Amino acid sequence: MDAMDSETETETETGIETGAAGAGPAFAVRVRVTWRGVWQLIATLILFLASAGFVAGGVMGGTSVGGVMFTVLGFTGLVLFGTGLFMAAGGTIARRPVLELDADGVRRPARWPLPRKAGRKLPWADVAAITALRRGVGGTRRGEQDYIVFLPTRELAELARTSERPRLVALTMRDVPATAAAVPWCFAVEHGWDATLPQVVKEARARRRVPVIDRRTK
Repeated sequence: MDAMDSETETETETGIETGAAGAGPAFAVRVRVTWRGVWQLIATLILFLASAGFVAGGVMGGTSVGGVMFTVLGFTGLVLFGTGLFMAAGGTIARRPVLELDADGVRRPARWPLPRKAGRKLPWADVAAITALRRGVGGTRRGEQDYIVFLPTRELAELARTSERPRLVALTMRDVPATAAAVPWCFAVEHGWDATLPQVVKEARARRRVPVIDRRTK
């Protein structure tokens, strides 16, 4: 990500520019439909059908202890796996973006089935800087995870620029009061995104020439 690194040095030194670089059409980042997601959907469907089988077995068992237990377990499974199936299938069909950039600002769309107007928006005028950071440990099961954070205050921008790298994890956590303002605008860069982190940064800076602070490796 050499292009992002060079931009980081230049923009950090010059500070925030007041004018937008350009309007341009809206840019949306979505999660691609993967085979893993399809298999998870199928697995949830199987569990839902198995729960229905438990209910049927419990009804046939009548009021015996075994019949009652099967019925209770079955209805519990129907609720849990039915909700999961509904959410997963609806989200896959709706294909809502996880992040949008337009001429007005940064938008975090509400997740389906909430209405679109329930999403949140951060105007470009309130974006003090953009930072990229990395959380996790390589070689472990979960591995490393990149994040992009749109920082809404100069204080948070200074924190991202000067704090030691281990402390930057606070920008991705909800229970840290000092960085709580950044939490709504912190996005985990998933492997299933249809855009890379450099592409997101490029699209953001095409709309607002804000400083970019890359703290993933330093």
